[in-house]
Amino acid sequence: MTDGVLWGGRFASGPAEVMFALSKSTQFDFRLALLDLRGSVAHANALHAAGLLTDAERQGLVAGIDQLSEQVRAGQFLPEERDEDVHAALERGLTDILGADLAGRLRAGRSRNDQIATLIRMYLREESDRLRTDLVALIDALAGQATTCMGAPMPGRTHMQQAQPILLSHHLLAHAWPLVRDLERLDALGGRLAQSPYGSAALGGTTLGLDPQSVAEELGFSTSVPNSIDGTSSRDLVVEATYIAAQIGVDLSRLAEDVIFWCAQEVGFARLDDAWSTGSSIMPQKKNPDVAELARGKAGRLIGNLTGLLSTCKGLPLAYDRDLQEDKEPIFDSLDQLHMILPAMTGMVATLVFDRDRMRIQASAGFSLATDMADWLVRRHVPFARAHDIAGEAVRYCEARGIGLEDLTDEQLAEVSAELTPDVRQVLTVDGAIEARDGVGGTSTARVREQLERLMGVVDGYRG
Repeated sequence: MTDGVLWGGRFASGPAEVMFALSKSTQFDFRLALLDLRGSVAHANALHAAGLLTDAERQGLVAGIDQLSEQVRAGQFLPEERDEDVHAALERGLTDILGADLAGRLRAGRSRNDQIATLIRMYLREESDRLRTDLVALIDALAGQATTCMGAPMPGRTHMQQAQPILLSHHLLAHAWPLVRDLERLDALGGRLAQSPYGSAALGGTTLGLDPQSVAEELGFSTSVPNSIDGTSSRDLVVEATYIAAQIGVDLSRLAEDVIFWCAQEVGFARLDDAWSTGSSIMPQKKNPDVAELARGKAGRLIGNLTGLLSTCKGLPLAYDRDLQEDKEPIFDSLDQLHMILPAMTGMVATLVFDRDRMRIQASAGFSLATDMADWLVRRHVPFARAHDIAGEAVRYCEARGIGLEDLTDEQLAEVSAELTPDVRQVLTVDGAIEARDGVGGTSTARVREQLERLMGVVDGYRG
């Protein structure tokens, strides 16, 4: 071992300063140190089982690894400038504790290639658990608001135009279901992450009689990879994790956009809690939706991480290539960003205060009950194409007179169409329009209550 690196015997001199700076990765991969040390314990046990370590050597190695692990946890052991990567730093630390002869035995039968491929999977499995907890908390916040606001109407929109009255609870739950799908994506990824590349060595496995399956089981994997080349050179699972992070970012961004819109003064559907908003350095009256705006901005960052990683992986030949060092920073950053923004979004959503009166007033604006008029005609056996035209004519008639559909007199209804009798007013109310949409998945109060119960049943399966 050349000072600070795990190679060097074939070289007459060390790397150039700029070359070493380019190669160095401890500034981001040292976060994997404790996982690396866990892998080293399992590897020591595998070497012992293969007859390559005596009982005393195995015990000494494990004791040294445990001591180094405590130093890492306490912040007493850190990488030095001369350390090329996390593996080199930890071997230096173990050598300081045990001496070069015993510490050097641990490197037999493994390569940084299979080490890092295994560590990143271990890391993603742990981080997926944290992310799952964060997602469940945000879903709970949305469900809590949906429960509190049950029965409150609001204007539903398509193309950002008033469309139909809906329940606020229905809209809030529409933001929860994509997050459930994100949980399902994490679960599916977890199944693929459950294979350990340890034992693949550089690319073709080892000649030392080690048992990859025993290492896999000791590290919490279900099995070892079926192909050692694929195990060391594939990063599709890191890409998949980066995609899931980006998709979560997009889902958060859409929720954030609604909150920003609701809190605009001209809209006034919701107010932000002081703890989850900021002010202006020049305008004293401002209350800015910074959490939502930052979430919206972070989505672009997460998408960029995914795009960059895909570009890195797209043209790599088998097996391991140093390009793959670039896999860690994108996923590390994406997960770090989500661990910040998800709790903030949860706090913001949980403390929103909705102006139900204002939403109710707006729910019938923009002729949002026109579809209900058309449906009423259909139930009286008017062909929908004709019913659509009649309702549209009624809207044009009202626009010309500055009134709403619900304001039409008996005579005016008849003037628009003979098919429009006074009974049509039964559906020209916000509550009537909402409760009429009682099909599965609809916005009626009964259906939304059913939906909320179903949602919580699904989410309960993801709680720790």
